[in-house]
Amino acid sequence: MHIGPHQFSGSFFLAPLAGVSDRPFRLLCREMGAAFAYTEMVSAHGLLHGSLQTESYLDRDPSEVPFAVQIFASEPEVLARAGAEAVKRGADLVDINMACPVKKVCGTGAGAAMARDPARVEAAVRAVAAATGGVPVSVKIRAGWDANEVNCVDVARAAEAGGAAAVALHGRTRAQGYSGRADWTRLAAVKRAVGIPVLGSGDVFTAQDALRMKRETGVDFVLVARGACGNPWIFRELRCAEEGRAAPPLTRDEWVSTILRHVRMQIDHRRAQRPRERPEVAEDHAVRELRRHLLWYTRGRRGGVAFRRDAVSVNTLAGVEALVERHFPPGSPAFELDPSIAPTPVDEP
Repeated sequence: MHIGPHQFSGSFFLAPLAGVSDRPFRLLCREMGAAFAYTEMVSAHGLLHGSLQTESYLDRDPSEVPFAVQIFASEPEVLARAGAEAVKRGADLVDINMACPVKKVCGTGAGAAMARDPARVEAAVRAVAAATGGVPVSVKIRAGWDANEVNCVDVARAAEAGGAAAVALHGRTRAQGYSGRADWTRLAAVKRAVGIPVLGSGDVFTAQDALRMKRETGVDFVLVARGACGNPWIFRELRCAEEGRAAPPLTRDEWVSTILRHVRMQIDHRRAQRPRERPEVAEDHAVRELRRHLLWYTRGRRGGVAFRRDAVSVNTLAGVEALVERHFPPGSPAFELDPSIAPTPVDEP
């Protein structure tokens, strides 16, 4: 299983998630068994201008090889320059986002708006591929703009014609956003239409969903997005399934230690990016940034409602640790999953 020259030990990847797939979370998911992980979406203009936020997006653990950077912009020449800059900064793969449905992104002609014109897609991919010196270029697209403009097969073929090494497809249209259902038949159609690897995305909330997507559509790789939020252990389940063995059950102690380690990693990440910031200020910002993860970690557990009520004011590692111990003490049923709570997917980051 490969994309360009890069071989992968498995077929389940962490998707690029805005505000989520930063260095700490990517590392956790890779340690759990994710075969690959992308950075969150990076503005090509921001990359060229070297903003502090962009620097944070590009931060990575030394073990993160290959390193994939996802960029977006509406102008092929800007994408090309940003792709070359990403390679200079260590990218082993450059992914172009042509799937983001957010109005402020599409309003500039980037994201899902770019994929309305297959010729423009081909030109953008060709420009980036020419600028990146042989580093593979991939694209992420949606099924189409709306129900009347489903063009994913044509767009995937255009990307391949432009030199893309792989194409990722989210099975919803831009008009759907993250509502309704992803149409997996479109994944199968794109897989039949192109000769490059295809990555499937959309409605992968459990390990069973990921395995079923691969089996039913024939995609080469599966991108796990919302299903990994609060549940990096999904990759352990998938790795074990690929290796033909049962995944070990998640214990309360492992769950707690992972949450606290995530908090520590987030604080260290913030301090490394802002060395002049006072340590207590960095910790405050890091924990605030991580609150959404804390809410996701507790989703569906008996003690989750009370924890989430109190978590809105926590802003230190010690505070998180005290809150976890208070609401999920050893031996308490609070850690157990509550079957009466529907496993509603989290909002897309």
